[in-house]
Amino acid sequence: MNRSSFASAVTIILVTAFSIASANAQPVADFTLPNHRGAEWSLSDVAGDKLVVIAFLGTECPLAKLYGPRLTELQQEYSDKGVVFVGVNSNTQDSLAEITGYVTKLKIGFPMLKDAGNRVADLLAAERTPEVFLLDGQRNIRYRGRIDDQYLVGLSRDQVKRRDLAIAIDEVLANATVSVPKTEPIGCHIGRVRNMEPHGEITYSNQIARIFNNHCVECHRAGEVAPFEMTSYEDIVGWEDTILEVIADNRMPPWFANPHHGSFKNDARLSDDEKTLIRTWVKNGMPQGDAAELPDPPQFVKGWRMPEPDQVIKIRDTAFNIPAEGVVDYQYFAVDPQWDEDKYVVAAEARPDNVAVVHHIIAYVIAPGTDGSEGQDRRMLVGYAPGAIPHVLDDGMAMHVPAGSTLIFEMHYTPNGTEQTDLSYIGLKFTDKKNVTTLLHVDAAINTKFEIPPQAEHHLVTATHRIPRDQLLLDMTPHMHLRGKSFRYEAVFPDGTEEVLLDVPNYDFNWQLSYLLSEPRLLPKGTVIKCTAGYDNSVRNLVNPNPNEAVHWGDQSWEEMMLGFFNVVDAKVDAKQSSFK
Repeated sequence: MNRSSFASAVTIILVTAFSIASANAQPVADFTLPNHRGAEWSLSDVAGDKLVVIAFLGTECPLAKLYGPRLTELQQEYSDKGVVFVGVNSNTQDSLAEITGYVTKLKIGFPMLKDAGNRVADLLAAERTPEVFLLDGQRNIRYRGRIDDQYLVGLSRDQVKRRDLAIAIDEVLANATVSVPKTEPIGCHIGRVRNMEPHGEITYSNQIARIFNNHCVECHRAGEVAPFEMTSYEDIVGWEDTILEVIADNRMPPWFANPHHGSFKNDARLSDDEKTLIRTWVKNGMPQGDAAELPDPPQFVKGWRMPEPDQVIKIRDTAFNIPAEGVVDYQYFAVDPQWDEDKYVVAAEARPDNVAVVHHIIAYVIAPGTDGSEGQDRRMLVGYAPGAIPHVLDDGMAMHVPAGSTLIFEMHYTPNGTEQTDLSYIGLKFTDKKNVTTLLHVDAAINTKFEIPPQAEHHLVTATHRIPRDQLLLDMTPHMHLRGKSFRYEAVFPDGTEEVLLDVPNYDFNWQLSYLLSEPRLLPKGTVIKCTAGYDNSVRNLVNPNPNEAVHWGDQSWEEMMLGFFNVVDAKVDAKQSSFK
C-alpha cells in the first residue's frame, strides 16, 4: 500500500469510528436554568433541528471577558443559519448582580443562565471559563473546547489562526464530520460548590490569609490589575482550583529569577511550605476558622507612594484609545518636559491611569540631540509593572538628567473585553545640585546590531558593559520583546573570576520586572557586565508574529530589543545607604 492509499484508509477508519461513536452517543439531557433576570430557559425550548452552542463563562476571568463579545459576534454571524447561543455561569462566586454587570458591560447578545450548584457544568463535564459545547439537532456533542486560538494564558497572538468553534459549526451545518471535535479549553477553572465538610487545623484565618496578604493582595484588590480580589475569605471561594494551578505552574506570584543565583529583596515567590499549606487547606475543604485570628489587613498608600512630586508628566496631551480585544503593539510617546537646566532626580514613580489595561510603563530619558532610536541614546528613568515600587533615593543620592533631555514612554496595553482609554503619567521630585553627594548611574549592556535567524529556537545575543570605577550594583532589569526567552547577567571580575548575578531562564515579556539585590554587590573597576539574551523565533513560540522572518532591533513588539539595564552608585558610598527604599 502506498503512502497516499494508507493515509486515505486511516482517514476512512477515523471518520467511520467517529460516526459510530456519534451514533451511539447519549444526547445531552434537557435542563432548565434561570437567566440573570430570573426568566427560565430550557434546552427543550429550542427547536430540535437547530444547533446549540453552550458557552461556560465567568464574570472575572480575563479570557471570559475577552471572548464574551466574540461569542456575540459569532451569534450574529450564525443567527440566520439555525444556530442558537446560550451562556452558562456555573461559578459559585458569581452573583446575579455580577452576571448582570458582565452582560451589560460586554453587551452580551445571548441568554446568560445561572447554574447554581454547577449541575449543568457537571452534566457536560465542563472545566473552564470560557469553554464551549456544540450540540447538533439530536443534542449530541459534536465539538467541545476553546472558541479559537488567539488568546492563551498570559499570551496573545496578533490574530486568530484557527476559528475552532466556527469551523465546527460550518462542518455540522454541512452534515460533515467535525475535523477537530475536541480542543483544550484555556481559562479559569469553574468555581464549583465543594461538597465537603471543612476540617483540619489549617484555616483561612490563622494561616492562609497571612500568605495571601504577603504575596497576592497588593495586586488582587479593588481597583488593581489582577482579575479578582483576595482580601477576604468570601473573595477566595470559587477560585481555589485556579489558585492551585497557578502556584503549581509558578505563574503566580510572578517571579522569574533562578533561585540558585543572587538574593533579591523583592523576591515574590511562595515558599514550598506556603504552597503545601495552601494545597492542604483546599484539600481539607477550605475551613474559614476563627475571625478573631485574622491578621491585620495590609495597608496600601492611596495616591503617590513617593514624596509629593515637583513635576507630573503625562504620556501625551489626550488619552490613548485601547480596543476591546486583539493585540495592541507597544506604543511609544515622545514628550519634551522642557528641561532647560540639569535636573537631579531624587524620587520617581510611574503610575497607570487605567490599571485594567496598562500592563507596563517604561519611561526612558533620551540624550540631548538624539531621538532615542539607538539603544545607547536611552536610559531607563522609571518603570511600572504590577507590584513595582517607586524609586526613592536616600539623602545625598540623585540621578543626573542633562538639560535638553526628552522622554519616551513605552506603553504595553492589554485589552480586556471593552474599549478603554488611558492617560498614564510619571511623577518626579528634584533636588539642588549642592545637595547631591552621590549620583545614581543608570547603565545598560546593549546590543542593537543583531539578527535572529528564521526558525531559530534558541538564538543567543550578547552585550557587555565595562565598569569604569569601583561601583555598587543595586538592581537589574532585562528587557526584550515577544521572542525573548531567557536573560542572564554575569560579572567577569578583573582577576578573571566570574559570577552569575541574575539568571532568568524563562523570560516573560508580559512582566517587566526589576530585580533588586538584597545587598549591593561590589563591582571593582574593570569588571565587565556580560548579558546574554536568548530568543525563540521558531513555531514553538506561540506568540511569534512570524517565525519565517529574520528579526532585528526595533521598537515594535514584532521587532526585538536587547537591553540589560542596571543601576549602580560609586563604591565610596556606604552600602547600607545606597539602595532604593
